[in-house]
Amino acid sequence: MNHLDKLENKSIHILREAYANFKNLCMLWSVGKDSTVLLWLARKAFFGHVPFPLVHIDTHFKIPEMIEYRDRLALEWGLDMIYGENREALEKKLTYPDGNVSRLECCRLLKTEALKNTLNGKWPRYRLNHEKKCYEPDTNTEPFTGVIVGVRADEEGSRSKERYFSPRDKNSDWDIGDQPPEFWGQFKTDFAPGTHLRIHPLLDWTELDIWEYIKRENIPTVSLYYDRGDGKRYRSLGCWPCTFPVESNAKTVDDIIYELKSGKFANIAERSGRAQDKEDGGGLEELRKGGYM
Repeated sequence: MNHLDKLENKSIHILREAYANFKNLCMLWSVGKDSTVLLWLARKAFFGHVPFPLVHIDTHFKIPEMIEYRDRLALEWGLDMIYGENREALEKKLTYPDGNVSRLECCRLLKTEALKNTLNGKWPRYRLNHEKKCYEPDTNTEPFTGVIVGVRADEEGSRSKERYFSPRDKNSDWDIGDQPPEFWGQFKTDFAPGTHLRIHPLLDWTELDIWEYIKRENIPTVSLYYDRGDGKRYRSLGCWPCTFPVESNAKTVDDIIYELKSGKFANIAERSGRAQDKEDGGGLEELRKGGYM
């Protein structure tokens, strides 16, 4: 069994444990490389059928290719696709692109608040109708109490403090100092009623692992990850006003793997193109305590 086989087996084990132990489960899909690998693993874990909804928080400032990719794959793979949004902030133009709030405040409103109120069912959710190929208001307002997320420990400092099964309180607040230990592959899956769970099956994966797995499994990815002729590509995807490409001539998955192995980005953070990470001294921990992904 090689390195990727071991990672795959552990992630599938965590996915199955989550499905067996928690009701009202959903999986966040940002359409980036990590959450798409997570989606692929979920399809493998449950023999081609993902038995819980995929949830996407649409800020309405995502790069258009990302939304096209999301909806195309959702239809092709028969995914139960839901999206949520912060309609009030958008209508009042309380956004960074409109010049009315900072980048971090924009993230808090369009991502954190939208996610919190999408998961608890207090704000409208929109579900993909596969027959009509369009989104319709979701009549199910039941809260999701378990959320599977594709974060990796090596991606950014605050993510390295997560557990595989990470509890939040009823307000989605994260107490970093009060998390269960997870020794020797033993996971705590028994929590008090009212606990909101974040489940992280990809914590042990690195950026290189993700790309090598994408190559091995031939997983489709958004074209934005590749140089399309201007010597630039996105290494991490987000909203277009705050996400910038890196200098790179990588046009294929093999090129990206070579680039990572060569050490080209050894001293450059994976999220170096995400402007909001730098606005608060480089830390996202406060946003993540409130629910940011």
